Amino acid sequence: MDSLSTATPSPRRARSATASAALAWSAIRGSNPGKAIHPEDITRLFFERSNAGDAAWVAALYEEDAVLACPPGRQTVGREAIRALWEKALANVPRFRPEAPLPTLISGDLALTSTPPPDGAGARAQVARRRPDGSRLRVLHQPEFVPPTH
Repeated sequence: MDSLSTATPSPRRARSATASAALAWSAIRGSNPGKAIHPEDITRLFFERSNAGDAAWVAALYEEDAVLACPPGRQTVGREAIRALWEKALANVPRFRPEAPLPTLISGDLALTSTPPPDGAGARAQVARRRPDGSRLRVLHQPEFVPPTH
């Protein structure tokens, strides 16, 4: 077997990884599909809302003064600016696929969640804060971490 065939996952293996991620998300869904009750719900809701193409619905996952590290190398601050960014982005991106979450870290009302992208390069992370009603919203969102080039 040559190195290319071992480095490239088979379509069957890719479908299996996607199915595993979908099962992981369905197991942590929670009872309220509209609000993020568990920290991991935010990522699940992001996939659902992004794939529906609704930037306002995606932006509702962020606190009013949230910070999104996007576009790369810059920051987008505030829910309205984040909505505008997602409105442009969602018009030009393919459908998002669920990614299996890494273990969540929780300290008081703050939670750090992360997911590795399918290619295993880099990571995605977010900090969510629990609100008085028990739901959670993103405070900080880093959609892509990539290894330094130096």
